[in-house]
Amino acid sequence: MNENQLENTAIHKIGAISSLSGVPTPTLRIWEIRYATFTPLKTMGNHRLYTDDDVLKATLLKRLTEQGHAISNIAKLSSHALNNLLQQQQASNQSKSHALTESQSVSLAVVGLTLAGRIESKKFTLSFNNQAIRVTDIFNDLQDALGSNFQKKPEILLVKVNSLHAGVQVEIHKLAQYCRALQTIVLYNFGQEKIIESLKLTGMLVRREPIPDSELADLINSVLLVDTKQNTGNLAAGTVIPQRKFSDRTLIRVAGISTNVLCECPRHVAEIITQLTSFEQYSHDCLNKASEDAHLHAYLSSISGSARALFESALEVIAKHEGIDLSENTQ
Repeated sequence: MNENQLENTAIHKIGAISSLSGVPTPTLRIWEIRYATFTPLKTMGNHRLYTDDDVLKATLLKRLTEQGHAISNIAKLSSHALNNLLQQQQASNQSKSHALTESQSVSLAVVGLTLAGRIESKKFTLSFNNQAIRVTDIFNDLQDALGSNFQKKPEILLVKVNSLHAGVQVEIHKLAQYCRALQTIVLYNFGQEKIIESLKLTGMLVRREPIPDSELADLINSVLLVDTKQNTGNLAAGTVIPQRKFSDRTLIRVAGISTNVLCECPRHVAEIITQLTSFEQYSHDCLNKASEDAHLHAYLSSISGSARALFESALEVIAKHEGIDLSENTQ
C-alpha cells in the first residue's frame, strides 16, 4: 500500500490498538503471528499499521475470550461475525440468569468502527448496571449503513463522523428515518455551526469529540427511562424514552376542553406535559454542550422524559374515558 492510500485509511500503531481494546501488545502480536488474526498495513518504511476494524476486532476478541471462547476458534472471524457471537453469548447468559429479557435490553446500531469498539468494551458496558446494551448492527460509515439491511430496528442510533456538513446532515436524517430509531446521538470532530444547530432542533443529541466514555454513557443514559419502581404499562425501566406523542397544538386544544372529570384533569395534564417537554428540551440543550454538569443534565433529561411519557399515557387514559379525540387533525 502506498502513502496516498494510507492517508485515506484510518490507521493505528499496535500500542494504540492495545490501549483502545484493552488487549496487551504481546497478546496482539501472538494472535497476529499464530492465528493471522490481523493483516496490518505496511508503510514504505516497513512500519506496521492497523485499521479501525482491527480495533473493533481486538475489543470483541477480548470480550469473547474472557467468556471462555478459544482464540483458535474465533481468531479469523470478521468483526460482524464476532459481534453476532457476542450478542448470542450475552442473550444466553441473560436467559440463564433470568435477570434480563431481550425485551428489556436496549438495541443500538453504531456507525463508525472505533465508536463500536468503545461501546463493545467491557469497561464501557459497566456504566449500564440496570439494563443490557445490545449492539445489533455495526457499519463502517453512513453510506454503508444506508446500503445495508438492519438485523433489528435500533432504539438508539449512534453515529460518528469526522466532518459534519450539509451532505452528512442529509445522510444522517435519511438513516434515522430508514432505521426508525427512537433516538439519535451524533459525535463529530469538525462541523458547521448551522448544521449542528439544525440537528439539535430535530431532537438529536450532538457532541463534539473527543468526549470521555463517562460522558458518552451519560448521553445514552439520558434517553433511557428511569426506574419508577411501579408498573407503568408499556413503559419499562431501562428502555428508550419514546418521542413526543402530542404536538403543542393538540395539547393547547385539550387544555381548553371542558369535561366532567373532577379538577379538570385534561387541562392540568396537558399543561404538565407542555412544561415537562420544555424542561426535557432544556436538559437536552445542556447535554449538547460539553460541561462539567453533563452527568446531572443526563439525569434530569431522563427524569423529565420519563415523566413526560408517563403523563402522555395518563392523558390517553383520560381521553378514552372522556371521549376526547387526540388526533392531530382534529380542529
